[in-house]
Order: sequence, then structure tokens, then C-alpha cells
Amino acid sequence: MTWLAFAFLTVASWGVYGVLLHKGQTLMKSETGNVDPSLLRYKAFLFVGIAYFLVAILAPLLLLMSKGAAFSGYTKDGIVWSLIAGVAGAVGAFGVLLAFGAKGQPGVVMSIVFAGAPVVNAFYALSQHPPAGGWGSIKPQFYAGILLAAVGGCLVTFYKPAPAPPMKAKTAEVSSAQPRMGQ
Repeated sequence: MTWLAFAFLTVASWGVYGVLLHKGQTLMKSETGNVDPSLLRYKAFLFVGIAYFLVAILAPLLLLMSKGAAFSGYTKDGIVWSLIAGVAGAVGAFGVLLAFGAKGQPGVVMSIVFAGAPVVNAFYALSQHPPAGGWGSIKPQFYAGILLAAVGGCLVTFYKPAPAPPMKAKTAEVSSAQPRMGQ
């Protein structure tokens, strides 16, 4: 059951990814204060790339080196398909940033992404590895699950609770209402 713990690690890290990425891009500043907002997204994505370098290059390289397998055993097909997978992941991450730039909010964008991705995954995996007995052998529960994932993503998107109003307004009211010392 170790795989399940790792799956939940991915759920947790990808579950906060959109919100953290949105926060990173909104906190990017320019020296002049007058900058194209898309540049802030690209700056944030640059640091996502740096994080990928640290986590996805250095960590496996150290693990492979510790097992004496860092510089051998690579195949052309394995390299090509792994690079394609990496490009797909990076394009998806960049798509999230572009969605934010087009006024998408993290809670909505990520709900659509995480409801839609399993549907795409299921059909793509079936196209690559068709079920025994063909497509006609797929149980109706599978299609019900696909429908529920899509409906669930829509429900979360449309009925996501609105955020609370900013706290700064209340703080200013309270501080102005309190008497100062010596008055």
C-alpha cells in the first residue's frame, strides 16, 4: 500500500499547486511598477522551472548515483517518451498560468483541471491499452464514473464558496474607533 501514500502525496502537492502558483505570480513586482501582467506569470513560471530542476533533476540524479545507475541503462525510446511526458506536464502547468492570466481563479481553474484530467487519462489509457473484449466490454459503471467526474468538476466550479471580504477594512474601522492613549 506504499503506492497509495505516494498517490496522496501527489494529490496534496498538486491540490495546492494552483493556489501557490497564483500567489507567486501576483507577488512578482517590477522595479518600475509598470509591467505587463503576463511578464509576472512568466517570472513565476521561471521559478517553477528552477524548482523542477532541483526536485526533478538533482534528486533522481543523486538517487541514481547512489545505486550506480546514473550514467547507464538509458534507451532512445525511453528518453523520447520521458521527454514527451515532461513537455506535456510543463505545457499543462503553463496552461494553468495562462488561464490565471485570462482572469481564471485558482479554485475554478484547478477544479476544471482536476476533474477533466482523469477523464482524459481514462480514455487515453484505454486507447493505448484497449480492454480485453474491446470497448463493448466496458461496464456502465465506468461511464457513470466519467460522468460523475465531469459533473463533480462542474458543481465545484459553479458553486465554489465566495471568499470572505478582505480583513484590512475591518482592521481600519476597529483601530479608528479605539481611543488613543492620553485622550
